[in-house]
Amino acid sequence: MKLAIMQPYLFPYIGYWQLLNAADKFVALDDVAFIKRGHINRNRILINGSAYLFTAPVQSASQNRLIMDTKLRFDEKERAKFLLRIENSYKRAGQFGAVMPFLEKIIWRQTEDLTELILFSLQEVMAYLGIKTELLRSSEIDKDPSLKAQDRILEICRRLDADTYINPSGGRALYQSEAFARQGMKLFFLDTRFDKVKYRQFQEEFVENLSILDILMFNEVEQIKRFLEEYDLNG
Repeated sequence: MKLAIMQPYLFPYIGYWQLLNAADKFVALDDVAFIKRGHINRNRILINGSAYLFTAPVQSASQNRLIMDTKLRFDEKERAKFLLRIENSYKRAGQFGAVMPFLEKIIWRQTEDLTELILFSLQEVMAYLGIKTELLRSSEIDKDPSLKAQDRILEICRRLDADTYINPSGGRALYQSEAFARQGMKLFFLDTRFDKVKYRQFQEEFVENLSILDILMFNEVEQIKRFLEEYDLNG
Protein backbone atom coordinates (compact mmCIF):
# COMPACT_ATOMS: atom_id res chain seq x y z
CA MET A 1 0.00 0.00 0.00
CA LYS A 2 1.38 3.39 -1.03
CA LEU A 3 1.04 6.10 1.62
CA ALA A 4 1.58 9.87 1.52
CA ILE A 5 1.45 12.25 4.48
CA MET A 6 1.28 16.04 4.37
CA GLN A 7 -0.08 18.93 6.40
CA PRO A 8 -3.56 19.88 5.18
CA TYR A 9 -3.30 22.69 2.61
CA LEU A 10 -6.17 24.78 1.25
CA PHE A 11 -6.36 24.56 -2.58
CA PRO A 12 -2.69 23.51 -2.89
CA TYR A 13 -0.43 23.52 -5.95
CA ILE A 14 -0.17 20.69 -8.51
CA GLY A 15 2.66 18.82 -6.74
CA TYR A 16 0.45 18.28 -3.68
CA TRP A 17 -2.24 16.82 -5.95
CA GLN A 18 0.25 14.58 -7.72
CA LEU A 19 1.31 13.24 -4.34
CA LEU A 20 -2.28 12.65 -3.25
CA ASN A 21 -3.15 10.95 -6.54
CA ALA A 22 -0.04 8.71 -6.46
CA ALA A 23 -0.96 7.24 -3.06
CA ASP A 24 -3.55 4.66 -2.04
CA LYS A 25 -4.04 6.50 1.26
CA PHE A 26 -3.28 10.13 2.10
CA VAL A 27 -2.94 11.30 5.70
CA ALA A 28 -3.59 14.93 6.56
CA LEU A 29 -1.02 15.67 9.26
CA ASP A 30 -3.23 17.86 11.44
CA ASP A 31 -1.69 17.09 14.85
CA VAL A 32 1.47 19.15 14.26
CA ALA A 33 2.06 22.88 14.75
CA PHE A 34 0.29 25.39 12.57
CA ILE A 35 2.75 27.23 10.31
CA LYS A 36 2.17 30.96 10.10
CA ARG A 37 2.73 32.43 6.64
CA GLY A 38 2.81 28.89 5.24
CA HIS A 39 0.40 27.23 2.81
CA ILE A 40 -2.04 25.67 5.26
CA ASN A 41 -4.60 28.45 4.85
CA ARG A 42 -3.03 30.40 1.97
CA ASN A 43 -2.18 29.98 -1.69
CA ARG A 44 -1.76 31.94 -4.90
CA ILE A 45 -4.21 32.70 -7.69
CA LEU A 46 -3.93 34.80 -10.84
CA ILE A 47 -5.15 38.41 -10.77
CA ASN A 48 -4.43 40.75 -13.69
CA GLY A 49 -1.64 38.53 -14.95
CA SER A 50 0.22 38.31 -11.63
CA ALA A 51 0.24 35.94 -8.64
CA TYR A 52 -1.95 37.06 -5.74
CA LEU A 53 -1.82 35.45 -2.30
CA PHE A 54 -5.25 34.64 -0.87
CA THR A 55 -5.82 33.73 2.78
CA ALA A 56 -8.62 31.99 4.68
CA PRO A 57 -8.43 33.96 7.96
CA VAL A 58 -7.98 32.05 11.21
CA GLN A 59 -8.37 32.98 14.85
CA SER A 60 -5.14 33.96 16.61
CA ALA A 61 -2.77 32.19 14.23
CA SER A 62 0.04 30.69 16.28
CA GLN A 63 2.83 28.20 15.77
CA ASN A 64 2.22 27.16 19.39
CA ARG A 65 -1.15 25.73 18.37
CA LEU A 66 -1.78 22.51 16.46
CA ILE A 67 -3.41 22.65 13.04
CA MET A 68 -6.31 20.58 14.37
CA ASP A 69 -6.93 23.21 17.08
CA THR A 70 -6.78 26.17 14.70
CA LYS A 71 -10.17 27.75 14.10
CA LEU A 72 -11.37 29.75 11.12
CA ARG A 73 -12.33 33.39 11.33
CA PHE A 74 -14.05 33.18 7.95
CA ASP A 75 -17.32 35.07 8.38
CA GLU A 76 -19.97 35.54 5.68
CA LYS A 77 -18.50 38.83 4.54
CA GLU A 78 -15.03 37.31 4.10
CA ARG A 79 -16.42 34.26 2.27
CA ALA A 80 -18.45 36.42 -0.10
CA LYS A 81 -15.40 38.64 -0.69
CA PHE A 82 -13.28 35.59 -1.52
CA LEU A 83 -15.81 34.25 -4.03
CA LEU A 84 -16.22 37.66 -5.66
CA ARG A 85 -12.45 37.91 -6.07
CA ILE A 86 -12.41 34.48 -7.74
CA GLU A 87 -15.31 35.44 -10.01
CA ASN A 88 -13.71 38.71 -11.05
CA SER A 89 -10.42 36.97 -11.75
CA TYR A 90 -11.65 33.88 -13.59
CA LYS A 91 -15.12 34.53 -15.05
CA ARG A 92 -13.64 34.54 -18.57
CA ALA A 93 -11.77 31.24 -17.99
CA GLY A 94 -13.00 28.24 -19.98
CA GLN A 95 -13.99 26.05 -17.02
CA PHE A 96 -15.38 28.76 -14.73
CA GLY A 97 -18.95 27.49 -15.13
CA ALA A 98 -17.99 23.93 -14.15
CA VAL A 99 -15.76 24.86 -11.21
CA MET A 100 -17.57 27.74 -9.52
CA PRO A 101 -20.56 25.72 -8.21
CA PHE A 102 -18.48 23.28 -6.16
CA LEU A 103 -16.09 26.06 -5.12
CA GLU A 104 -19.08 27.95 -3.69
CA LYS A 105 -20.15 24.75 -1.92
CA ILE A 106 -16.71 24.54 -0.30
CA ILE A 107 -16.48 28.18 0.74
CA TRP A 108 -19.98 28.26 2.21
CA ARG A 109 -19.32 25.10 4.24
CA GLN A 110 -20.50 25.93 7.77
CA THR A 111 -17.55 24.97 9.96
CA GLU A 112 -15.00 26.70 12.17
CA ASP A 113 -12.62 23.73 11.93
CA LEU A 114 -9.83 24.68 9.50
CA THR A 115 -8.84 21.04 8.93
CA GLU A 116 -12.42 20.00 8.28
CA LEU A 117 -12.82 22.72 5.64
CA ILE A 118 -9.57 21.74 3.96
CA LEU A 119 -10.47 18.03 3.91
CA PHE A 120 -13.89 18.89 2.50
CA SER A 121 -12.23 20.96 -0.23
CA LEU A 122 -9.88 18.08 -1.05
CA GLN A 123 -12.81 15.67 -1.28
CA GLU A 124 -14.79 17.97 -3.58
CA VAL A 125 -11.88 18.47 -5.96
CA MET A 126 -11.09 14.75 -5.85
CA ALA A 127 -14.69 13.95 -6.82
CA TYR A 128 -14.49 16.41 -9.72
CA LEU A 129 -11.23 14.86 -10.97
CA GLY A 130 -12.19 11.24 -10.25
CA ILE A 131 -9.41 10.64 -7.68
CA LYS A 132 -10.15 7.64 -5.42
CA THR A 133 -7.39 7.99 -2.78
CA GLU A 134 -8.58 7.45 0.81
CA LEU A 135 -8.24 10.52 3.04
CA LEU A 136 -7.40 10.19 6.75
CA ARG A 137 -6.69 12.58 9.62
CA SER A 138 -3.47 11.98 11.52
CA SER A 139 -5.17 13.01 14.77
CA GLU A 140 -7.55 10.05 14.42
CA ILE A 141 -4.77 7.46 14.02
CA ASP A 142 -3.67 5.69 17.20
CA LYS A 143 0.07 6.29 17.64
CA ASP A 144 2.75 7.31 20.14
CA PRO A 145 2.28 11.10 20.53
CA SER A 146 5.85 11.57 21.74
CA LEU A 147 7.33 10.63 18.36
CA LYS A 148 8.59 13.44 16.13
CA ALA A 149 9.74 13.99 12.56
CA GLN A 150 10.78 10.80 10.71
CA ASP A 151 9.89 8.56 13.65
CA ARG A 152 6.31 9.89 13.61
CA ILE A 153 6.01 9.22 9.88
CA LEU A 154 7.37 5.69 10.29
CA GLU A 155 4.87 5.05 13.09
CA ILE A 156 1.95 6.14 10.91
CA CYS A 157 3.25 3.96 8.07
CA ARG A 158 3.40 0.96 10.41
CA ARG A 159 -0.08 1.62 11.81
CA LEU A 160 -1.54 1.71 8.32
CA ASP A 161 0.50 -1.27 7.00
CA ALA A 162 2.17 0.77 4.28
CA ASP A 163 4.93 -0.84 2.25
CA THR A 164 5.75 2.33 0.29
CA TYR A 165 6.00 5.92 1.50
CA ILE A 166 5.99 8.82 -0.98
CA ASN A 167 7.14 12.29 0.03
CA PRO A 168 7.54 15.57 -1.84
CA SER A 169 11.03 16.21 -3.15
CA GLY A 170 11.65 18.82 -0.44
CA GLY A 171 11.84 16.08 2.19
CA ARG A 172 15.12 14.59 1.00
CA ALA A 173 16.99 16.14 3.90
CA LEU A 174 14.45 14.83 6.42
CA TYR A 175 14.03 11.16 5.56
CA GLN A 176 16.52 8.33 5.08
CA SER A 177 15.75 5.32 2.90
CA GLU A 178 17.72 3.06 5.29
CA ALA A 179 15.33 3.84 8.16
CA PHE A 180 12.34 2.87 6.02
CA ALA A 181 14.11 -0.23 4.67
CA ARG A 182 14.69 -1.47 8.23
CA GLN A 183 10.90 -1.39 8.64
CA GLY A 184 10.36 -3.26 5.37
CA MET A 185 9.26 -0.14 3.49
CA LYS A 186 10.40 1.70 0.37
CA LEU A 187 10.87 5.47 0.33
CA PHE A 188 10.31 7.56 -2.79
CA PHE A 189 10.42 11.28 -3.48
CA LEU A 190 8.06 12.89 -5.96
CA ASP A 191 9.61 15.40 -8.36
CA THR A 192 7.10 17.41 -10.37
CA ARG A 193 7.94 18.06 -14.02
CA PHE A 194 6.94 21.71 -13.84
CA ASP A 195 8.01 22.30 -17.44
CA LYS A 196 5.21 19.91 -18.47
CA VAL A 197 2.50 21.59 -16.39
CA LYS A 198 1.87 24.65 -18.52
CA TYR A 199 -1.34 25.99 -20.06
CA ARG A 200 -2.87 29.16 -21.45
CA GLN A 201 -3.91 31.71 -18.82
CA PHE A 202 -5.91 34.19 -20.92
CA GLN A 203 -3.32 35.96 -23.09
CA GLU A 204 -0.78 36.58 -20.34
CA GLU A 205 2.70 35.17 -19.88
CA PHE A 206 2.38 31.89 -17.97
CA VAL A 207 2.62 32.14 -14.18
CA GLU A 208 3.57 28.76 -12.73
CA ASN A 209 3.07 27.02 -9.40
CA LEU A 210 -0.30 28.57 -8.56
CA SER A 211 -3.17 27.05 -6.61
CA ILE A 212 -5.11 24.14 -8.08
CA LEU A 213 -7.91 26.68 -8.52
CA ASP A 214 -6.00 28.22 -11.41
CA ILE A 215 -5.50 24.85 -13.07
CA LEU A 216 -9.16 23.95 -12.59
CA MET A 217 -10.35 27.19 -14.16
CA PHE A 218 -8.26 26.91 -17.33
CA ASN A 219 -8.19 23.14 -18.02
CA GLU A 220 -10.69 20.39 -18.73
CA VAL A 221 -10.65 17.37 -16.43
CA GLU A 222 -8.81 15.11 -18.88
CA GLN A 223 -5.99 17.63 -19.24
CA ILE A 224 -5.67 17.96 -15.47
CA LYS A 225 -5.46 14.17 -15.19
CA ARG A 226 -2.52 14.29 -17.59
CA PHE A 227 -0.87 16.97 -15.44
CA LEU A 228 -1.29 14.69 -12.42
CA GLU A 229 1.01 12.16 -14.10
CA GLU A 230 3.79 14.65 -14.90
CA TYR A 231 6.24 13.65 -12.18
CA ASP A 232 9.11 11.29 -11.44
CA LEU A 233 9.43 9.02 -8.40
CA ASN A 234 13.02 8.75 -7.20
CA GLY A 235 14.57 6.89 -4.31
